[in-house]
Amino acid sequence: MPEQSNDYRVVVFGAGGVGKSSLVLRFVKGTFRESYIPTIEDTYRQVISCDKSICTLQITDTTGSHQFPAMQRLSISKGHAFILVYSITSRQSLEELKPIYEQICQIKGDIENIPIMLVGNKNDENQNREVESSEGESMAKKWKCAFMETSAKTNHNVKELFQELLNLEKRRTVSLQIDGKKSKQQKRKEKLKGKCVVM
Repeated sequence: MPEQSNDYRVVVFGAGGVGKSSLVLRFVKGTFRESYIPTIEDTYRQVISCDKSICTLQITDTTGSHQFPAMQRLSISKGHAFILVYSITSRQSLEELKPIYEQICQIKGDIENIPIMLVGNKNDENQNREVESSEGESMAKKWKCAFMETSAKTNHNVKELFQELLNLEKRRTVSLQIDGKKSKQQKRKEKLKGKCVVM
């Protein structure tokens, strides 16, 4: 039975305390919570445009601990796109993404066409930085995924992160724009369809 295509599932992974929930809540609700409350698993929905119709962006915010391997596998097998979050103030949190990335590769097989973003969160805490941007970038290159630094606290790059993730989706046209009016970028994209751009 084919999957219902009007849901676009994004799964957010990362160690405990890196700000996964903060990023998701900042994006979906525009709020930021100072206190840390561990997540087991939450799903948020946001309406987006998908192949010229409207679909639901379903964001699964997973637990930061490795207590629920079966839930993790299920999230990966159902996910269309992945956000791997670490904190720039914790080298350990970047290390903890490696087994998750390997599991995505194992479950999804060919990850060439799967949108994955490696995200260094908390870039408002530069003074406590343990992971340089260049290290995040080289890890992303190695993993053949996109890279961005964000701050859920200052709302830096949060919307851009989700938009960029949707831009990576090759099999569908997915966008945060839903007002029916096309953004300049979308118009340009359509004009360029079929033309090849060498950067």
